Amino acid sequence: MAEVTSKSKAKKSNGDYTADDITVLKGLEAVRRRPAMYIGDVSARGLHHLVYEVVDNSIDEALAGYCKNIEVKINKDGSVTVIDDGRGIPTGIIADEKRSALEVVMTVLHAGGKFDKNTYKVSGGLHGVGVSVVNALSEWLEVEVRRDGKISFQKYKRGDPVETVKVIGKAEKGQTETKITFMPDGTIFKNRAFKFETIAERLRELAFLNKEVSLEITDLRANQEQTDRFHFVGGIVEFVQYIDATRPSVIKKPVYAKGADKDENGRMVEVEVSFQYNDQYSENVFSYVNNINTHEGGTHLVGFRTALTRTLNNYGYKNNLVKEDKITLTGDDFREGLTAVISIKVPEPQFEGQTKTKLGNSEVKSIVESVVGQELGNWLEQNPGDAKRIIEKSLRAAEAREASRKARDLTRRKNALDGGGLPGKLADCSINDPEHCELYLVEGDSAGGSAKQGRDRRFQAILPLKGKILNVEKARLHKILENEEIRNIFTAIGAGVGDDFDPAKIRYSKIILMCDADVDGSHIRTLLLTLFFRYMKQLIELGHVYIAQPPLYKIKKGKQEFYAFDEEERDEILKRLKSEKKSAHEEEEVIEIVEEGVVPKNGSVISRFKGLGEMNPEQLWSTTMNPETRTILQVTIENAADADRTFSILMGDEVEPRRAFIEKNAKYVRNLDV
Repeated sequence: MAEVTSKSKAKKSNGDYTADDITVLKGLEAVRRRPAMYIGDVSARGLHHLVYEVVDNSIDEALAGYCKNIEVKINKDGSVTVIDDGRGIPTGIIADEKRSALEVVMTVLHAGGKFDKNTYKVSGGLHGVGVSVVNALSEWLEVEVRRDGKISFQKYKRGDPVETVKVIGKAEKGQTETKITFMPDGTIFKNRAFKFETIAERLRELAFLNKEVSLEITDLRANQEQTDRFHFVGGIVEFVQYIDATRPSVIKKPVYAKGADKDENGRMVEVEVSFQYNDQYSENVFSYVNNINTHEGGTHLVGFRTALTRTLNNYGYKNNLVKEDKITLTGDDFREGLTAVISIKVPEPQFEGQTKTKLGNSEVKSIVESVVGQELGNWLEQNPGDAKRIIEKSLRAAEAREASRKARDLTRRKNALDGGGLPGKLADCSINDPEHCELYLVEGDSAGGSAKQGRDRRFQAILPLKGKILNVEKARLHKILENEEIRNIFTAIGAGVGDDFDPAKIRYSKIILMCDADVDGSHIRTLLLTLFFRYMKQLIELGHVYIAQPPLYKIKKGKQEFYAFDEEERDEILKRLKSEKKSAHEEEEVIEIVEEGVVPKNGSVISRFKGLGEMNPEQLWSTTMNPETRTILQVTIENAADADRTFSILMGDEVEPRRAFIEKNAKYVRNLDV
């Protein structure tokens, strides 16, 4: 063996690939070694995904008809507890494993009841990796099961059992429950602070999709005590009303369709759809399969859209609301101002697409199409007044469509990487590979000028923006494209608009919004994000949109300069400077905040930047644009339905919901010059 080892090492130094180079990871070690493969990343997003994995197991119990209540607690020590009143994880011994089923479920990947369709006919967690992954990525985890008249318990450390499953008490007669408490591993997650609002958003979504289940979240941390409970007996009908709460409805109440049919293998596919029309111009459709948000759509979405277009068209012609010789209504016309939720339950879903959130089951299209077509046809006959208003709105959309088509042509170019037709204000980069290119959308010509001088011309492009762009929440596309600044943005990015958007034509891998750290800057940033969310949502979904973080303070001491991005960092720098050892002849130095340009006698100054335009090119590069030193925040969409509602609140016509949102979230905003 010694000779083999030495030969292997010798070969390895020559670049050979031998059997000794093969590493076999046992148990849950693979999860700890590559956590991003299982939870996406180890940022705040991945941290919260741990909670969702445990909750999804409880929801699967609800889908099977055995769970009515799910409770989530953020404990005082920062750990999380999830309790459900489902059947409880089995605790008996598995003969082949010679250990408790509970331990197997908690410590073995691809182990669970999801593979047996008699146990779970429909499931969101299809691969049996959820709770074992949470266990692997936890500093410690405890599970307590009540079933069969007893309370069983086991504790784990970084995925490994600390002890065997043991009985610690008696359960009440007929009582069943699973209680899991875990502490994320600090060696994997740098930030282990759970955000109440983030978890609450997911629980609210699950409560809408599962009207028979009550979900509750409680925060027990000091100075953060709060509780929210979600139970919506109206299900997805209430979901649609929640999304559209700030947008006036065109019809009296949402349409609701429900039905089921067997797939090609004789398994039942359940369909549930609700939708309504508002007086706005964008389409907001949210589709789910077994409670999984299918961001990329799929066959269920195609079936819904086909049924909607065909049924409304037939009704319009049949009732002489549409004249064949004057105009032809298309699917786009019928989807203007549409808000819909599609929720289906599929025994064996097949997912595809870039993020594996696109349903591929071909038979689902015809099932959804049949259910929606029949139910919508009945609804139209029973509600002629609402039906007429929908057709009239669609006719107005058709009239605007032709104007939009002409305006849309202004943003198209033959070659997305070709410089021809680019905005005159755009200072483009010299590299043509989008993977290595960045586009800065900069507030103001002054800051844009500094950015152009300070940038790395090889891969950084600059597009200065003059003033505030149009609020796209309140305008149709042809009006939006009359705005020169918006037209410049679309043309620079080069991927088209709305349904014509083609991700393959994106000219930059990063689109970075660089605005002042004041109220106006925040407003401009929100206007830009609204534009991307409504007309180039895939930019956000594919991770191309970022927010620059320019510093708020410059601290100057003698010839030294320091930059602080918030008050906390400023105070840390001041503390460090004051604690530096002074020579015997030096006097104690007082550092104070002063107005820009006023230097105190001791020669130390802190200046508060009032805008990007105050920074010279070198400062802008070193603090905000240099990839080695800058901080940029990636914009993501965790919950598309809540994001849609938030943009409607912030950019819509209703004042009171916006005021309430601002008051509730003001604590998360960086200090601004108001």
